[in-house]
Formats: sequence, structure tokens, C-alpha cells
Amino acid sequence: MKKVFLLAVLFFLFPITTLGIETSAESAILMDTDTHRILYAKNIHEVRSIASISKIMTALLAVESGRLDDMVTVGEEIDAAYGSAIYLQKGEQIRLRDLVYGLMLRSGNDASYAIMNYLGKEKFIDKMNEKAKELGMKDTAFHNPNGLDEKEGNYSSAYDMALLTSYAMKNPDYREIVSTKTYQVKTNKNTYYWINKHKLLFSYEDATGGKTGFTKKAKRTLVTTASRGNLNLVVVTLNDGNDFQDHISLLEYGFSNYQSYEILKRGSLELYDKVYYGNYLLSLPHSFSYPIQEGEEVSLKFELSEIPKEGKVGTAKVYLDEELIYEEEILSTKIQKQAKNILSWFQQLW
Repeated sequence: MKKVFLLAVLFFLFPITTLGIETSAESAILMDTDTHRILYAKNIHEVRSIASISKIMTALLAVESGRLDDMVTVGEEIDAAYGSAIYLQKGEQIRLRDLVYGLMLRSGNDASYAIMNYLGKEKFIDKMNEKAKELGMKDTAFHNPNGLDEKEGNYSSAYDMALLTSYAMKNPDYREIVSTKTYQVKTNKNTYYWINKHKLLFSYEDATGGKTGFTKKAKRTLVTTASRGNLNLVVVTLNDGNDFQDHISLLEYGFSNYQSYEILKRGSLELYDKVYYGNYLLSLPHSFSYPIQEGEEVSLKFELSEIPKEGKVGTAKVYLDEELIYEEEILSTKIQKQAKNILSWFQQLW
């Protein structure tokens, strides 16, 4: 048996005017990176060639390898590169970390091959697809580390690339690299000074990173992340001739219409009815925040076992307009009451 407690909360935020928004992209998405709530969608599961935003996965595998400070010797693998480059030379010695900077700031296709070769040429593409599957990217297939449309090329959807970026931004090394505006590095053969190709890092105050992309087949592809207050957003557009302006418009729409609220707070849980659990401390192991806009209704439902015990005793459920969006376990710890000794009793009496 479960004892159910209902708590309904209405969020009425600051007055706003919600405007319809359009983009010139074939596919576009605006997503909250913390909860994956979709705030704007247009053909988000349409599978398309994605060009150089593929390099987000290449960079992620590099930073998760734990070998960023390894020294890499560039070899013949860079002969396969064409298009955008950082102009590596054979025999050049450069840290893996610096290769990732060149990959993400300047979209170096030669850097992508050097990274793939160092981390295991034969298995690297398999790892890209395995990671995509692990993250729930169901619309995605990688065939190279850079997004060039040779042979099969790389394919994904706006939704999948938003998922990937949301995950990648949780990695501090990745986050630092993609937020960097300029970077300088010296090797045994060259001194590089790179300026990030992502224009919004220089022109949009809240931008925190992203990746540009272009091939004749994919057209312009773009990923942008931005944060304002406690709201963290990602925009992905595929085949968008007005991508930078569209990203600003989508981000402003998100920041103007949504605010992240802490709905459940980690720690002790106070309920009105203590008949069943008067001798127990109830708690939640995690906090939960969610982006909410004006007029949306959030309701909480607490379900507790009618038999008091320690451990997991129920669930806390969060509903948005009657749709379940989050579920958390409720834990119980018995309150230990200390017996008072005779001296303590006389002290209180006195």
C-alpha cells in the first residue's frame, strides 16, 4: 500500500510576450542542456549530413581518453586531409590537447586525422558510433573523424547533436577548449596562433562554445551553447544560410521565455502528514531543476509506503501539465532518540 501526498504548484513568472519564432534552417533545435527539455523544434529527427560539427564527437573521445597531455608525433595520416586545416607537418611533435584546440577552434581536418591515428586508427570510428549509441543518438552514423563527405560521410540529426553537445559540456576539459577565443602553441616545427571560427563567442555575451561546419552537401551547420543565470542552452541548426542570426534569435527566445527553477531540493523532506513517519527522517538524494515558462503548471506527487521502515520508502514525482517529467526515490532514516540519564534529569528539574 502507498500513501499519496499531492502538492500542486503554479509558476507565474515575470510578465512576457511569447512570440512565434522561425528559422531558415532545414532542421533546428533549442534544448536545455541540463534536462534535455526541448524549447524549439523543427525537423529535429531528420537525418542529414552534418559536416564539421562531427568533430564534437572526435574532441569528446580525445578529452575522455585521459591522454590530453601526451605528446603526439604527426605522421603520414595527415596526407588524407583536405579542406580546412591547421597545417601540421610530418614529424611535428604536439600535445594531444593542442590538437583538440586546433580541431575545435580552426576545424583542422589534419588535426582530426592525427587524433584518430594516435588514439587507435582502426577502432576510432567504432568508438565514435559506440559513444553515440551510449548517449541515445539513434539518428547518427559516423564514418570519419571530421565530417568530410568523402565516400559515406557523417549523418545525424539536430536532436542527436544537441544530446551529444549537452553531454560534452559536462566535461570541464571540453568546456574550456570550446569556450576559448584565441590560443597559441609552439611545437618543434611551428608557432600557431588560432582564433576561434565561432563568431558568437565574440559577439554574443552569453555564448560558451560550439562548433561551425560546412560542406557542399551538408551546407552550413552550426552548434552554439550559451548560459544566462542558471539556464544552460544549446542550439543546433542544419543547412541554415542565416545560422548565426538564427542562433541569437533562438537563444534570446529561450532566455526570455524560460527560467530554471529548483523544484525538488536534496536533503530532508517535510510533509504535512507525519502520522506514519513521525519517528523517521525523510530525505531526497538529489535536487531537480527544470526550465519553466509563464503559465505552466508543475505538480508534485509523493507516494509513501504505509509501513514505516528505513531505506527506500517511496517516490517523489514531478508533473508538467500532467506529464511525468521526473521521478526520484524517497529515503527514510529512523530518528535515534537518546535516553536521558538520571543526572540529566535532575539538571533539567533544577
